[in-house]
Parts: sequence; structure tokens; C-alpha cells
Amino acid sequence: MISVFEHPWLSGLFGDAELAALWSAEAQLGHMIRFEAGHARALGACGLADPAMAEHAARAIEAARIDVEDLARGTARDGLPVPALVAQLKQAAGEASGAVHSGATSQDVIDSALACTLRDTAALLRGRIEVLQGRLASLREAHGARPLMGRTRMQAALPITVAHRLDAWRLPLGDHLDRLDHGLPRVARLQLGGPVGTRRELGGQGDTMARHLAQALGLDPAPQWQARRDGVAEFAGFLSLVTGTLGKMGQDVCLMAQQAPREISLSGGGGSSAMAHKQNPVMAELLVTLARFNAGQLAVLHQALVHEQERSGAAWQLEWMVLPQMAMATGRALVSATALCDAVEEIGAPGD
Repeated sequence: MISVFEHPWLSGLFGDAELAALWSAEAQLGHMIRFEAGHARALGACGLADPAMAEHAARAIEAARIDVEDLARGTARDGLPVPALVAQLKQAAGEASGAVHSGATSQDVIDSALACTLRDTAALLRGRIEVLQGRLASLREAHGARPLMGRTRMQAALPITVAHRLDAWRLPLGDHLDRLDHGLPRVARLQLGGPVGTRRELGGQGDTMARHLAQALGLDPAPQWQARRDGVAEFAGFLSLVTGTLGKMGQDVCLMAQQAPREISLSGGGGSSAMAHKQNPVMAELLVTLARFNAGQLAVLHQALVHEQERSGAAWQLEWMVLPQMAMATGRALVSATALCDAVEEIGAPGD
């Protein structure tokens, strides 16, 4: 377990079980199975396969017991798991195998599964942002009128209030929710293009197939987007903006928690193995770490925009490596920011 998000003990700091479940291999496989079952039923509904055969195939797909080790071997051989998965599903469907994966391609399966994952991730993050907004509003109500020294370029400047500082943490969260509303439709969309994105193999029924399949998956039946990755990059940008906002909050808290002058008091851990008098602002530091992590990963994710011609393997694989980690970092940052708010005992200039 190399990733800090799943490491036996580092996950105590970085882990997010709820978000990890959305990005798990089991969840991804579930989305791919639902794609294939929905695709089979759509073939029957559009007259591209006998409806009874299509339904038989769909039920066989849903009931199939998938050999994950075979998927791993297939991925090593083919660069992705779908050919091995389709072979298992065709075997499970038996005489109805003609209604399995017909007219689809591997990227249709994987990208539609990604769209489902991003949709579910967005819903989880939205809820957490709204919770954090509430916590910050409560802090503002309780402590907002207290004085605080405003600092520019880390030097004492002019007096402000706690509310002024808190607004710099809270108000961007509303902007991020607006960004999510505008950007989510560009990722929560079905991918159905066939081998080169033309849907030609679907006998002129591609758009109708897309509507049927999108309804089954809860996605938008958009035009195919297999070589257009701007929606994915935009979502990654949203993730980095959220963690960036929380990183600013964390950095401020770290500075405010310094012994002289201490402008915030926090409950909880942060102990030192060598200095019993210390209480380190662990959650605040973590927000800074995760913000910097996502900022660096975003540059890598933007490299995946460069999809040559109708499909790229190399650019596509970058998304698999980077996007789940960015999502995990964002989810953990929101949980940590909320916990940090809950740990605040006092905030404001000392001796006011």
C-alpha cells in the first residue's frame, strides 16, 4: 500500500473511507457492469438485438461472477481491463453473447464508469462543502465581532475583525458550489462513441442508444467525448480550487496558533514525542499539504488534455493515476477543515 490515502497508518491522517469507496475497484467494476447491462437492454430497445436475447444477456451480465485476477492479467496484456471483462461477460451470456458489448468500445465502458464516479463524488463533496459553510458561519456568529490584527505580507497592518478573516475562508466556498453546478454537466455525461467515436457500428441508432443507456446510468446522453478531456480537466481544477481555499484557511490557522501572539486556541491532539508543552496544529497543516498536493497534480492532469487524434492511451492513463488521488485529497481536506472548525475554542486577538 504505497498511497498515503490507503497506508496502514498514514491513512489515519490522509484517509477518507467514504470517498475511497466511491473510487474503489469494486465501485468501478459495478459501474462497468451496469454499463454493459444497460447497453445490452438498449440494443434490444433499439431493434439492434432481439429484445428477449438482449434481456437475457443483461441479466447474465448482472449476475456474472467476475474473476478480478483475470482482469489484472488482461490489463497487463491489453492496457485496460475491458477486453477481459467482455470475454467473461460473453461467456456468462452464452447464446445471448451477441448482445454483449456490440457496437461499444473499451473507452465507452471506462469513461462512462468515470462519469458515474465523478457524479457521485460531486454529490459527496457538495454535502461536505455545505457542512463546512455552516461551521464557518457558526464561528462567525460566535466570534466575528472580536478584534484581530490584520496582516499584509505577514506584517502587522491595521485592525480587522474575526469576521473579516473568516469571510476570506467562507465566501469562496459558495463560488466553488457555483463552479460545480456549471461544470458537473460536462463530466456527468455518457460516453458512447464506438471504436473511433462515430457510433457508426450502431446502425444509425447511436443517438437513440445513447438516450436509453444514459437513462439507465443516470447520465446525460451527450455527444461522445473520448478525445475531448476538458470536462475532466475542469473537474480537476475544481478539486484544486477547493483544496486551495482550504489551504489558505489552514495556513492562516497555523500562523494564528503561534505562541506569540496566539490568536486562536484549538482543542484536540497535535502532541510532540519530545516536547510535552507543544500542541501542533495538525489539521491546519494537513490542509496546506493537500492544497499543495492538488496544485501539483493539476499540472499533470492537464497533460492529459493532449489526446492525439481519436484516442490516446498515454494521456488517458494519466487520468487513472492522478484524478482519484486529487479526489481523495479534496474529500479529506473538507473533512479536516470541518474538524478544525469544531476544534476552535477561542479566536481573536489575545487580551481583547
